[in-house]
Amino acid sequence: MNEFETRITQKGQVTIPIAIRVRLGLNPKDRIRFEVDGDDVKIKPVHSRLKAGYGAVTPKNRPEDWKQIRTEMAKAIADEVMAED
Repeated sequence: MNEFETRITQKGQVTIPIAIRVRLGLNPKDRIRFEVDGDDVKIKPVHSRLKAGYGAVTPKNRPEDWKQIRTEMAKAIADEVMAED
């Protein structure tokens, strides 16, 4: 087991040692979770569900034609509204 020490600032902040950040794959702005069990605290990375799904859907065309997609979406919404009458 490895042990690391750091200081708590007046704002209650700590610096996570580089060895731990590397081991957990943490980068700036990543989210972490503290799990408290008695006097023991574990730090775990929080994986983004948004990032996990990134690239899951293959685009129709590359690069995407956002103007065309917006036009198709607007037409689909208009058709849906007209169908409600």
